[in-house]
Amino acid sequence: MAAAASGPRRAAPEWDEQIRWRLARGEETALGELYDRFAPLVHGLAGCILDDRKAAQQLTREVFAQLWEHPESFDPAQGSLRSWLGALTRRRALDRLRLLHTDDHELQERAGAARTQYVVESLPDPLRETLAVTYFDGRTYQETAARLGISEQDAKQRIRLGLQLLAGALGRGEGAEIGADWSPDGDAAGYERGDSRGGGAAGSAVARERAGRTEPARPDAGRTGADPACPARAHAERRRTDAAGAST
Repeated sequence: MAAAASGPRRAAPEWDEQIRWRLARGEETALGELYDRFAPLVHGLAGCILDDRKAAQQLTREVFAQLWEHPESFDPAQGSLRSWLGALTRRRALDRLRLLHTDDHELQERAGAARTQYVVESLPDPLRETLAVTYFDGRTYQETAARLGISEQDAKQRIRLGLQLLAGALGRGEGAEIGADWSPDGDAAGYERGDSRGGGAAGSAVARERAGRTEPARPDAGRTGADPACPARAHAERRRTDAAGAST
């Protein structure tokens, strides 16, 4: 069973409670909306841990099937639906790795990368894209500023705030995420978090699945490669490689 996060839990958004009620009524359009909003998150976390695209696709279907068949298993009083889906995905993915007799060190490494990726994805959009370019792509703040078309001062501020929020959320434990109302020291009030990454008409994801599409639309859909993108794990592997090279 996943460890409980320390401190009081944030109440689930009203949308979460409404979607749970609609799922309990058997509304397929609710399942479509749910999938469009959270499938990229679930698929990305599954890919970070499993490192296998087909296994990540299968796990994504299983997670949404679980909520469709047992909507009562999500309790809005215990936190947000996003946190619940993230914890369920992580738990099931790690269970799969254990069945493959993956060693404990590898399990911890993959779980840690998935947690980092989950928290980064919950950051407000400007901070998330800045950390993605700087932290995961290994660029300087000057290069990041040029790439994003912002001032170097803005780039440094975003990096500082993003890393503060990332460290704080990771320190709070599994399921922690950045809320829409954060404003550390009052200097980040201009940012807002966009809750939805999916879009599309209600139920469109269910239609895609029935039409034979097995992989959710993702922000990184244009990427090449055999496995789902996991910038956090790629960053950790790059640092390990650099350290090994420096020691030789």
